[in-house]
Amino acid sequence: MASMPGLNGEAGSVQEDAARSEVARISARLKERLLSRLREPMTLETSIDGLVLSRREDVNCSGCAFHKPTAGLIVQGAKCTVVGQTEYCYRENQFIVAGMELPCTLYVQQTRPEKPFLSIGLRLDSYLLSQLAAEVPPGPESDQNLACVATGDASPQLMDAFLRLVCLLDRPEQIPVLAPLAVREIHYLLLTGPCGESLRRINTHGTRSHQIAQAVAWLRGHYASPLKVEDLARGVNMALSTFHRHFKSVTGMSPLQYHKRLRLHEAQRLMVGGGESASRAASLVGYESEAQFNREYKRLFGSPPSRDAREKTGRLK
Repeated sequence: MASMPGLNGEAGSVQEDAARSEVARISARLKERLLSRLREPMTLETSIDGLVLSRREDVNCSGCAFHKPTAGLIVQGAKCTVVGQTEYCYRENQFIVAGMELPCTLYVQQTRPEKPFLSIGLRLDSYLLSQLAAEVPPGPESDQNLACVATGDASPQLMDAFLRLVCLLDRPEQIPVLAPLAVREIHYLLLTGPCGESLRRINTHGTRSHQIAQAVAWLRGHYASPLKVEDLARGVNMALSTFHRHFKSVTGMSPLQYHKRLRLHEAQRLMVGGGESASRAASLVGYESEAQFNREYKRLFGSPPSRDAREKTGRLK
């Protein structure tokens, strides 16, 4: 029997309206839960491993970070993350996923005290992603869309899984059994969603993206050593020109840029978290010239290293 004209379109519209209604319902519950836990601006490491809740009230105040593989859900407000030369802007009920450790700049776009910025972050488990990637059919082979950062609209299923994780914080006795199930579901939904192909490639042995992930892991463990890009390319079995092209496609920056920013972020961590002096931090991360370190640090973070460390240390007290 032939379908009546417009029937399929109307059915699709009804389904879309139902999905939007469900997203709005879950979003309202998430806001309520986060506001009850975050009474003031703060970043809260929860009792669920890798789950972080955040409340911000400062708008357009930029900060630099070195993110581990993470999925972030915006519950209220809007935010921008800059990786290399690419800016990713995302808002309420949207998510961002980063499949590798990346240096980035970020700032909140929309917030005010009566309606603060709220977000949920979940550190991604590379081993779990590798397991699940083996069960997800691969997408078409292409050199396009290799970037390890992506944003998109959160589905009702993804938001519901985050909500169940947050609700478990009120039932700590259930966390050991139920939290891993919700975490696994979130990983699977990310892999099978519109931004999943990049995650799948990064976590599948033999792909170009996985080779770049191996190079990034080597850099993370040897940031204080001089970088010879030729040796790095050879170490992951790639021709130098191919390695350069794919490294930038995936991370948004060249190997040398990544190496430099990695060193500077680590120096900042040593000063702010470890109490090291600027000269000592520069030496520990591999700089031979303190003057060069000071120039590059100020260019990235906006202030000379000693002043920046004092200001950030003061805010932590």
